[in-house]
Amino acid sequence: MNGRVGAVILVLVGLGLGATLLRDQVPLGTSQTAPAAAPAQNPVAAEAGAKLQNEQNTIDVVSRFEPGLVFISTESEVVSQNPFGMMFGQPDTQVQQGVGSGFFVNDAGDILTNYHVVAGESSSGAAQKISIRVMGQDRSVPARVIGLAPQYDLALIRPEGLDAKFIRPIPLGDSDTLKVGQKAIAMGAPFGLDFSVTEGIVSSTARQIPIGFGGAGGQGITQKAIQTDAAINPGNSGGPLLDSGGRVIGINTQIISPGVQAGGTGQSAGVGFAIPVNAAKNLLPRLQAAKGGIITAPRIGVVAGLQVQGQGQNIPVGLSALSPQGKEQLNLPESGLVVGEVTPGSPAAKAGLKGGTDTQEFRGGQIALGGDVITAANGNPVDGVEDLQAALIDRKQGDTVTLKVWRAGQTRDVTITLDASSFQ
Repeated sequence: MNGRVGAVILVLVGLGLGATLLRDQVPLGTSQTAPAAAPAQNPVAAEAGAKLQNEQNTIDVVSRFEPGLVFISTESEVVSQNPFGMMFGQPDTQVQQGVGSGFFVNDAGDILTNYHVVAGESSSGAAQKISIRVMGQDRSVPARVIGLAPQYDLALIRPEGLDAKFIRPIPLGDSDTLKVGQKAIAMGAPFGLDFSVTEGIVSSTARQIPIGFGGAGGQGITQKAIQTDAAINPGNSGGPLLDSGGRVIGINTQIISPGVQAGGTGQSAGVGFAIPVNAAKNLLPRLQAAKGGIITAPRIGVVAGLQVQGQGQNIPVGLSALSPQGKEQLNLPESGLVVGEVTPGSPAAKAGLKGGTDTQEFRGGQIALGGDVITAANGNPVDGVEDLQAALIDRKQGDTVTLKVWRAGQTRDVTITLDASSFQ
């Protein structure tokens, strides 16, 4: 508000126009006392009151649920490639340390965090030593891995020897109901400053970013993440993102940092990302049953047939990435996942899906033609690998998935039954 408009409003309030109009309506010759004008509300005081309500909500959420946050530290022994040490049979070893965050999800003491928080050297399996510390305690206790999901950048660990009174689960919310502009509270250990809190809003509810790691767990998955401007920094990874009710809506995982791009230290630029909690909720049963092993995303046995050139690798994309003219020229639908290859003996092969028979190169990528295009899964549109993964993420062996498949201008429904190969 500029000074001139503010002055006009203050003058109008000071005039007491409501009382003046009432006096003008009193008939001549009668005596009636006009009621006193209601005291004007001070806009500055009203704004201060609103702030205090928001502050009190944050205070309440933090005081109630911050005890469910845990500080995670890891150690891994790394053998240095020192030729002189190796020559004399004395390899030079160093201890690689890491820190991050996590939070309790149940009374058994299971702690949800990011895979990269507890990963070992080169993101291959878990670190050799994992310790956790709860709020208000100086002593750390060891933790063991319950399950790892590198593709989703999620992990479940459990402390050993921790008094049950310190286990304070934080309730899990529903990330599918999030709205842009909604309050977001991030908890964690930025730069190792354990048990820190920041606040912001949900900036986007479906920002597609690459999440996860390859290696033994397969390829990382491009997922729909929650974007927030709540300050998230290195060390916040694995910590919870909460709503105003104190429910976990996401697991903090990544930031966009111009500092890193310029060769400096990574730090918050107001663009942070969290894995939607519903993805973690769907994976929890599998993580709890993993017996310390790795779980992978279910697969039906198809390879994306439309790929574009990325940084050092080809990236699978949906048909919406092509221009309308290109799709019309190739006689393809508006959107969908092009099937490039079908793995023999896979659920997709058993259901009769067909891969491409011809590959056409174009500037910046390639596309397989002559095969199927998956346009929907379980009634939800599919326009990329992440959409198909979303339909499979909570499935188990024996479950079915209904796909809408386009082939040569005709669309039909295909039922896929997941088997043991889907989870290998």
